[in-house]
Amino acid sequence: MPSESHVITEVRGGAGLITLNRPKALNALSLPMIRDITAALLAWKSNPAIKLVAIRGMGKNPAHAADPSAPAFAPFGSFCAGGDIRFFHQAALAGDPALEDFFTEEYALNHLIHTYPKPYVAFMDGIVMGGGMGISQGASHRIVTERTKMAMPETGIGLFPDVGGGYFLSRCPGRVGEYLALTGQLIGGDEAIANHLADGLVKATDLAGLWDGLAALQNGDAGFIEALIATKKIAAPAIFQGPTAQNRIKIDTIFALPGVLQIVQALDQEGSDWAMETAATLRKRSPLMLHVVLELIRRARSMNLADDLRLERDLVRHCFHTAHLQRAGAASETVEGIRALAVDKDHAPRWNPARIEDVTPEMVQPFFTSPWPADAHPLRHLS
Repeated sequence: MPSESHVITEVRGGAGLITLNRPKALNALSLPMIRDITAALLAWKSNPAIKLVAIRGMGKNPAHAADPSAPAFAPFGSFCAGGDIRFFHQAALAGDPALEDFFTEEYALNHLIHTYPKPYVAFMDGIVMGGGMGISQGASHRIVTERTKMAMPETGIGLFPDVGGGYFLSRCPGRVGEYLALTGQLIGGDEAIANHLADGLVKATDLAGLWDGLAALQNGDAGFIEALIATKKIAAPAIFQGPTAQNRIKIDTIFALPGVLQIVQALDQEGSDWAMETAATLRKRSPLMLHVVLELIRRARSMNLADDLRLERDLVRHCFHTAHLQRAGAASETVEGIRALAVDKDHAPRWNPARIEDVTPEMVQPFFTSPWPADAHPLRHLS
């Protein structure tokens, strides 16, 4: 592919290599990028010469600030900040059918990665959020670094942790999944490992050597890959310092409560700095979507991946076309949330309802009714 492509694919040795090449947008995924990644994976899936796949994201080069003659971008950095939310906003307002295609094809790609028959190594350096989690959580080998900043922050834009988020967050230990899904809390690489969202911690300075080592492998056996990663892997700390570790007992107790209102009330009553900060965070999120998200995580805990992705496809349709609340376009929670964060940047979304206390079951439950019959669902082919 030409160097200006937002997805660069190459074959070196027995490795199919994918580089997300949209660093100015933190490698946010567009529909053409999703299609390019999908096309490469499908082509390599049936190619016996390809033994493994690896994916990374281009990042900013910190040396460039001090020396403008240095390259502006580096081959590792922000993995992927998620989907292109500006596109979501524009497409929703314009009634662009490409918005529907985006989510259908993105979720199909997520499923393809989770079920890929060959080793898939994700270099989760820098920012890994939203759609970036979708193209990395299904990897057979998920590598993080000391620079990793991981989150599923969708409730802040009136959306929900999609791209299989219901599936992989619900499988975090205890009630960490509910906590991360509702708050959008940022975690580092060591906490990602502790919460089953990553497999190995590598120094950022060792990524290039590991990438080249994978490209040189002629054997895609998992044992050979793991042996190579082991030469670069560093031990995760025995004691984690992040929010999910320091407050694990509180998280498992409070975020197991039956509803969002009970969770916020329990945080208020607990009274610690962490609890007050967490309650304040939740009150900034979309009250409606907090209720939807909690229901998603609870349901997904007993669902397989394909069924979870089909449910998420239903949910995202309702997010942009909330027929049971007579909302669409600019009136939807999601378009309003994106407006406040990324368009007008006033950081003052006008949520409807405005308070957690005002959300009713009648507002929430229709989200979980599919707008399509089973035989016409856009993801009916997933198995």
